Amino acid sequence: MVKKDLEQERLWQALLNSLEINVGKKPKDLNAVLFLIGVQELGKGKRTFSKEEKQDLMHFAICKVLCMSVFYELEGLDEDGWPHWKLVKKLPHFDLLEQERLLKMHVIEYFQKEIELQIK
Repeated sequence: MVKKDLEQERLWQALLNSLEINVGKKPKDLNAVLFLIGVQELGKGKRTFSKEEKQDLMHFAICKVLCMSVFYELEGLDEDGWPHWKLVKKLPHFDLLEQERLLKMHVIEYFQKEIELQIK
């Protein structure tokens, strides 16, 4: 498990470095990366978001990355173009560290597959 954790942390740091190059600022944590995914998935470009919109962006970023494990699927877009997801498979009970590991694993996969970002 330690080797797997070390490899994930290496990939995570490489992802943060790649995002710094591509976005111009290094995300400080998982939440910042989830926010970037939310903005990317919304597809409305860079703009100012309210606190509630930022929470919504992070929520559907989580849904987007967890759809890779078939926990969620896209239900559709609302009239404003915001995605809505539905839970299709119950999430296992994880402690906070396990939740973070799962999310990081899928965030890395998202950037490798969906964005085709080379993470080295």
